[in-house]
Amino acid sequence: MSVALLLVIAFLVLGPRPPGVAGSVDVSMLPWVNATINSVTTVVLLCAYAAIRAKRVRVHRALMLTAFGLSALFLVVYVTYHWFSVGPTHYEGRHRTVYLVILLTHVSLATIILPLALTTLGRGLRGEIARHRPLARITLPIWLYVAVTGVLIVWMAHGR
Repeated sequence: MSVALLLVIAFLVLGPRPPGVAGSVDVSMLPWVNATINSVTTVVLLCAYAAIRAKRVRVHRALMLTAFGLSALFLVVYVTYHWFSVGPTHYEGRHRTVYLVILLTHVSLATIILPLALTTLGRGLRGEIARHRPLARITLPIWLYVAVTGVLIVWMAHGR
């Protein structure tokens, strides 16, 4: 399922669009909407981590489902932006190398966070805690990195 979803997202973002779609809708604020979603996701993930450390399993579960829902919303906004935008935004600042390193690591890890998060979430919801916990220890830092660097990328590429 994860691979199929990644392929659909890649096609929608990188694939051909019908003539006249690019630029037909003003999507200029959507990167900032996504930066906001990523910021909130970061806070929710950190709260979920604090909750599980305090053995508040129900709170942790609710927060993780919230984080997953926010990430799903992020994907809808992301695909919408790229479907209607007129091409990629190019970074024009003085720190191009830093930007490209952040962008490369962000994109690379963003492609693996979806299957990791789905698997981790599934194991947690099924009560497979012995299998959930070690994967969660890998998933959380990657998810946090992707969320935080997503905000940085928007700020660097779209900040004025």
